[in-house]
Amino acid sequence: MRTVTRNFVIGVAVVVVLLLALGALPSYLKSGDPYYLTATAENASAVDANGSAVNASALSAQRYPYTTAALANATANGSDGAGRSDPYWRGPVGLKGAFTHSPFDELDALRQRVPEAADDETVLVRHDGTLYRLAVTQQP
Repeated sequence: MRTVTRNFVIGVAVVVVLLLALGALPSYLKSGDPYYLTATAENASAVDANGSAVNASALSAQRYPYTTAALANATANGSDGAGRSDPYWRGPVGLKGAFTHSPFDELDALRQRVPEAADDETVLVRHDGTLYRLAVTQQP
């Protein structure tokens, strides 16, 4: 193999390895306190009088992993009615947010799906007949 060809192949291999590392690296970055998506049971008659909550029973676990985990934990807690998702750490200098899925992305998607369900930093969802308020918190 000629020197020019060998150097080109090595250069392409290095670029491919760097791109693969860039795709995998952000999920391992952890900075600061973790964020959780929390689901808290609400009194349906007092909060959702117009029935504008998002139907969370129809949400995909692949598209909304933080939401479905928080709702599953809230349902498992029974009478307590509060659940939280797995932790999410923001990466340093905003690098991670551009490459990974976050609970902030899920709340924004739910706000866009049913704008009437949004209330400041929270979103109302209905799951298995129970009304929950979803919010991103840093307290477990």
